[in-house]
Amino acid sequence: MQSIYTSNQYAELNPTWHEEDSPWKAKQIAEIIARNNLTFESLCEVGCGTGEILLNLSRSYPHAKFDGYEVAPNAYHRARLKATDNVSFHLKDILSDQTARYDVLVVADVIEHVEDYISFIKGLRPLARYKIFHIPLDLSVQSVIRGWPITNLRRNVGHLHYFFKETALATLYDCGYSVVDHMYTASRIELPKQAFSSKLMSLPRKLLYPLSPDLTVRILGGYSLLVLAE
Repeated sequence: MQSIYTSNQYAELNPTWHEEDSPWKAKQIAEIIARNNLTFESLCEVGCGTGEILLNLSRSYPHAKFDGYEVAPNAYHRARLKATDNVSFHLKDILSDQTARYDVLVVADVIEHVEDYISFIKGLRPLARYKIFHIPLDLSVQSVIRGWPITNLRRNVGHLHYFFKETALATLYDCGYSVVDHMYTASRIELPKQAFSSKLMSLPRKLLYPLSPDLTVRILGGYSLLVLAE
């Protein structure tokens, strides 16, 4: 399945590489950094796409050094044109780079794409003290009943694994991580360019979430999980 990224297939299906989502994702990452009072001099994003999340973060943390690793040539060639004095990009698998060490590692919407995601997550552990994972919670009652939301994710954006909150956290625990903090992000409510069905579901999600966040997400979906781990 990795050929979807190393070829032009993913770029043909998703020509913007979801750049329009990057300011929102950077904001969520900055929020969990702030609420845990993290300080850092170096931050790396694994699977950085065209680099927009890192560029947004670099404007919020101008003192730090940022690196992005990407295995898709199409995305990398777009990212490298945006490199700055404190933002660099690398066309390689970070697990093959023996020199990669950072204060913070960001893995945003990546593990669901990786065939052997367990070995991948374990391999990331020694690369930074703090790891920030953003994990789409594709499994919900409504997504399983309807079926097509999950099959579309597999066909159009290459999701191979599907999580709900408990399995996402259990995966990190099983891979040897300690979870420091976690929070929901309203990905299907706040991200731009949502499908009509997501827009239709946004109202019940907004109404029910304050009453019972876990139950709302488990039944209606539409949220992702942001995790800070060591």
